[in-house]
Amino acid sequence: MQKNILVRSLAALSGIVMLASVAACGDNTASTNTNSSSTDSSSKSTPISGDFQGAGATSQQAAVEAWIAGFQGTNPDAKIAYNPTGSGAGVTTFLTGATAWAGSDKALSDDDIAKSKSVCASGQAFDVPVYISPIAIVFNLKGVSDAGKHVNLDAATAAKIFDGKITTWNDPAIQDQNKDLKLPATPITVVHRSDKSGTTQNFVSYFKDQAPDAWTYDLSENWPNEVGQGAKGTSGVISTVKQADGTIGYADFSQVGDLGTAAIKVGDKYNEISAEAGSKVIEDSKLDDTAKGENRVVVKINHATEADGAYPIVLVSYDIVCPAYKDAKQGEFAKAWLTYVTSAEGQKAAQDAAGSAPLPSSLTSQITKSIEAIKTK
Repeated sequence: MQKNILVRSLAALSGIVMLASVAACGDNTASTNTNSSSTDSSSKSTPISGDFQGAGATSQQAAVEAWIAGFQGTNPDAKIAYNPTGSGAGVTTFLTGATAWAGSDKALSDDDIAKSKSVCASGQAFDVPVYISPIAIVFNLKGVSDAGKHVNLDAATAAKIFDGKITTWNDPAIQDQNKDLKLPATPITVVHRSDKSGTTQNFVSYFKDQAPDAWTYDLSENWPNEVGQGAKGTSGVISTVKQADGTIGYADFSQVGDLGTAAIKVGDKYNEISAEAGSKVIEDSKLDDTAKGENRVVVKINHATEADGAYPIVLVSYDIVCPAYKDAKQGEFAKAWLTYVTSAEGQKAAQDAAGSAPLPSSLTSQITKSIEAIKTK
């Protein structure tokens, strides 16, 4: 198995500027190629000072830490903290007015939009995709994962595993897709998120689209069944999977480490996970025009993609901000912060720290437009 494919993927992607940030933006369309003309790296305006808080998606954590370090390089008097509480908790906290921004692996709901009107000084909160990463199906299986091998899975088989309908590793549904492996009769233990998580919703939306007969649950940020055991946050899932033979879970690709990963069936092939493979799905996707509201950019992931080399289980993580803040300093920060994280420098920092995949360059003008919509006075 190509455990270090991420490194090679990033090298190939170094000229591609993805869209990222911890806060806002938005409009419509999708295609690829980079754009370095998004907002230029460090703000040329007066340095930002003060204390600023964010909270939300654990998937973004490594990227956010890199962004904080980079931003503070030119804004040394800005004290920034990000609490990786999970997408749902981050949005809830933001909607109380306690944080300057939220990170979320799920776009805002209509109810969230309505609630934000009382938090923002004017207008309503908006979301923009800032971080894209494949979601790995990770597993720990003696003789397979520790031998650097992947397991091939199609959508229906993976869905049945996570729904407790396939319970041993040598089940014919798995073995038939992995004729080169001698799979043991080890029981499968599913590990899922115990907290409200946008990663969960992104993950099961793939099952919902590609294996609806095998996965009949409604979409939700909460795990929908009683199968297996729960763990809090991405790091909790990874830690739990590592602890026992036969475990399987799902997590942002940046935190996979040395666990085994599944290759997913796309068309007639099984495609392994990589940042480059994840970006190919976004290239082959459009924006969701049902997401109403100014400055919003919401990607409708094409899980049915047959693009060559594409890995179809992808997380699109959003950042959420107000177009105007009751505290003007918060608005100044949000605008300067987004200017940095969506720059070539900020995107390179995210790629180096988290192995994130690039967003289409056709979105850059919309990101810039959304940043410019944030009022600072």
